[in-house]
Amino acid sequence: MPRLLVFQHVAYEILGTLNPLLKSYGFRIKYVNFGRDPEAQPALDGYDGLVVLGGPMSVDETAARPHLKTELEKIEEAMQRDMPILGVCLGAQLVAKVLGARVAPGPEKEIGWYDVSPTRDGRGDPLFRHFGECEKIFQWHADTFDLASGAVHLAEGSTCANQAFRYGDNVYGIQFHMEVDEPMIGRWLDNPDLQAEIAGLDGQVDLESIRRDTRRHIGRLRRLSDAAFGDFARLFGPLRRRGPHPHQ
Repeated sequence: MPRLLVFQHVAYEILGTLNPLLKSYGFRIKYVNFGRDPEAQPALDGYDGLVVLGGPMSVDETAARPHLKTELEKIEEAMQRDMPILGVCLGAQLVAKVLGARVAPGPEKEIGWYDVSPTRDGRGDPLFRHFGECEKIFQWHADTFDLASGAVHLAEGSTCANQAFRYGDNVYGIQFHMEVDEPMIGRWLDNPDLQAEIAGLDGQVDLESIRRDTRRHIGRLRRLSDAAFGDFARLFGPLRRRGPHPHQ
């Protein structure tokens, strides 16, 4: 029974659809909520893999948010242990930072549904082989990452070129959000802090348009996430699902 450690930063950014999928394979999941306990010092002993979720902060805010330094150290340690790692949004930026890549504000904030395409390497990747030529994927980020030396570029977008990468065989960084479902997106759009962020963009982002796009694209995103995250689970070795697929 694989044991997975999950780094969380804010209450509204959770494993989402990844949670029931992993549990259907028998994973035991432990959250470390740095938003609630910024002084936490989690140990990797006894865990088989690490997931680092998103959040509104920047990777360089280590003076104001010292838990980010803890996370960088733990990600590096997990790499040294050859543990499967998945970084989502901020998590991907933290993984990139550990690998020596630059993380900085992107050309513009991406909030809503954007075109994402697999690269040539992505089309042959175990997780990204499920992507079509162009997919509508949900985004919510301001910063982006450069590709670290040795990293494989897996997905790209027209606004933000570096959307996903793999390092070695079992470390993945994904800028976008495949783990969301419609209720989760709705909670984000109703969150006062996130609404204030959108209001500060002078009309560049329209909440109702995002809601309409969500209804249009969420079914395809669910199928992509089930396929990709199912393949992430297989990085832990042969697994057998317990009971029916959680999203059928």
